[in-house]
Amino acid sequence: MEVKKLSVSWQFWIVLFLTLQGLSALDFDPYRVLGVSRTASQADIKKAYKKLAREWHPDKNKDPGAEDKFIQISKAYEILSNEEKRTNYDHYGDAGESQGYQKQQREYRFRHFHENFYFDESFFHFPFNSERRDSIDEKYLLHFSHYVNEVVPDSFKKPYLIKITSDWCFSCIHIEPVWKEVVQELEGLGVGIGVVHAGYERRLAHHLGAHSTPSILGIINGKISFFHNAVVHENLRQFVESLLPGNLVEKVTNKNYVRFLSGWQQENKPHALLFGQTPAVPLLYKLTAFAYKDYVSFGYVYMGLRGVEEMTRQYNVNVYAPAMLIFKEHISKPADVIQARGLKKQVIEDFITQNKYLLAARLTSQRLFHELCPVKRSHRQRKYCVVLLTTETSKLSKPFEAFLSFALANTQDTVRFVHVYSSRQQEFASTLLPDSEAFQGKSGVSILERRNTAGRVVFKTLEDPWTGSESDKFILLGYLDQLRKDPAFLSSEAVLPDLTDELAPVFFLRWLYSVSDSLSDWWESLLHSNWREMMPLLSLIFSALFILFGTVIVQAFSDSSEEGEAQPPDKEEAPEKPAKTEPAFTKENSSKIPKKGFVEVTELTDVTYTSNLVRLRPGHMNVVLILSNSTKTSLLQKFALEVYTFTGSSSLHFSFLSLDKHREWLEYLLEFAQDAAPIPNQYDKHFMERDYTGYVLALNGHKKYFCLFKPLKTVDEEAIGSCDPDSSRGKPPCGLGPKPLKGKLSKLSLWMERLLEGSLQRFYIPSWPELD
Repeated sequence: MEVKKLSVSWQFWIVLFLTLQGLSALDFDPYRVLGVSRTASQADIKKAYKKLAREWHPDKNKDPGAEDKFIQISKAYEILSNEEKRTNYDHYGDAGESQGYQKQQREYRFRHFHENFYFDESFFHFPFNSERRDSIDEKYLLHFSHYVNEVVPDSFKKPYLIKITSDWCFSCIHIEPVWKEVVQELEGLGVGIGVVHAGYERRLAHHLGAHSTPSILGIINGKISFFHNAVVHENLRQFVESLLPGNLVEKVTNKNYVRFLSGWQQENKPHALLFGQTPAVPLLYKLTAFAYKDYVSFGYVYMGLRGVEEMTRQYNVNVYAPAMLIFKEHISKPADVIQARGLKKQVIEDFITQNKYLLAARLTSQRLFHELCPVKRSHRQRKYCVVLLTTETSKLSKPFEAFLSFALANTQDTVRFVHVYSSRQQEFASTLLPDSEAFQGKSGVSILERRNTAGRVVFKTLEDPWTGSESDKFILLGYLDQLRKDPAFLSSEAVLPDLTDELAPVFFLRWLYSVSDSLSDWWESLLHSNWREMMPLLSLIFSALFILFGTVIVQAFSDSSEEGEAQPPDKEEAPEKPAKTEPAFTKENSSKIPKKGFVEVTELTDVTYTSNLVRLRPGHMNVVLILSNSTKTSLLQKFALEVYTFTGSSSLHFSFLSLDKHREWLEYLLEFAQDAAPIPNQYDKHFMERDYTGYVLALNGHKKYFCLFKPLKTVDEEAIGSCDPDSSRGKPPCGLGPKPLKGKLSKLSLWMERLLEGSLQRFYIPSWPELD
């Protein structure tokens, strides 16, 4: 009986709890939370949300319930700002996104209720409550000022992986286990981690370009790149690796290691070699190379590659454990070595930090000068720089080698050895070296101490040029001993000019790099941007392009129509008046209706030559008939009949050329036509007897080419071919009648159609000859 009562009481509590939970869900009214009506516009909703968010933000409101109130305000705005969720809530009383999850939770709790005789604390909490927010996210939360002032500058030393999250985000919960695992691994390798809560930091989320949650992005060198693959451990690791530049670490083998290590003189950097047991460069080593890319050049040697035994034997490297070697001015022996089975991030960073500079580094920029020769802070923090001012040579000179050996033998914490090329830093060298002729073209050594950042220094220069002899080394060593005893030994004082940055790229390369970065950023944002927000901008761009091209097209059509309607320009008065012939109008030649009832044919003379040919407008052609004085009337009549149907085109002009006056001009043109006519020989006695009457030339004055129509010989012409115009030579006189002359142009209309189609052969000439 007691068991039965107990069962009934448990069932009562279950029903009561589910009823209260349903009532609490129904009690949530986003309109009431924001204080707006159900007909409120999006502008009113947004205005009310901003006002309430400022009032109930947990950072500004210290009320114990401020955080829960702020979450309700954010949830209400999330529902009402989305038209689909707002419609679902108006119709069904639920936004629709969490309905399935809540149903699943209720079924799970009801099914397992009898198996548990106690209430777990999580039973009463939604997983979206801010109190349940994982501590790992709290540790990496970013604010806008923190992002701008710390994350962006730090991204030039290490990449950042940032997650955008929010409340009421189911996908954020799903990726949480993978995110924890990736953060734990990558942070240990040196990757920066950040979390942005879109509900609290809307300004930062909008600045990053994150329009949905969850979003994962990477930041390197101040540039933002979004992650677009499945959220799994391997994809996130590859994404971070893809952020790094591809030329950070050079693959080194037994064939190129001498060249790699010999680059210290040109690059002015130490060179680090990592001997590893994997073919791919470890991510830890890439991240270290990115952090110290301005100070050290990095190379990687895969110990499993054939031929590496020579390097491992030469440098005494144990092939069973990773090793890192630092090389400075001497490539035959490493300056420092570290080897261990598990090289950790902190160990590698300490090792690189201790070997950031060469033994006698070259001062190539003002920044490097500040780092190697810092300003004196106190009497206990004095730093002296021994500067070798030498000439630039392709190989190591004797003075520099002696200076290098002296620096290696006298390494101290308070003294730094550097050298300067006098030809590249002329003002700097002239300030420290005496003006005497003894130092012209020779090296000198100065000991200096910086007093302030404005360039004020105290220094002492060796009296004689530096040759690298033992006496020079002895004198320099004596100067350093006196300096330890008496800091006032540096008696000279000067203000040094700023050093020129020798390794800075030229202006054109800097401009090219900036343009390339801008284009890549634009392309990335175009591919992965929020198209809904870009629609107004795209609409504006396409509207402007449509108006622009529409105006051009309309203008082009209007110009062509004006040219068609315009009257031909007045020709200069020619010796002969234009021949006007009114041909018979048949069905065959009425396919194209001409504008006029006659054909206007102008004689081509030296007066009309320029306007009708040389300066002819582009796209216009002049069709020229070749005739003689005796054949003028008959050929012009036939020519007018053949071309009459083509006079409707405003781009065609018709002329005739007298063969008796301009034979030489015609002969010169025909030389450029292939097989158009036999090239005349001036010693041929029949040179002046060749008959070109009936030839038609279509001349394009702008593009300098012409098309040729050759009349076909008729039977009557062949019979008359042996006649002689001059009967005094003994041959029968030529009695050409009108019929064979008109037959020469019988195929001209077909040729004209091919001319308009553009299928005729074109003969190009270099320039139009003079018409005398």
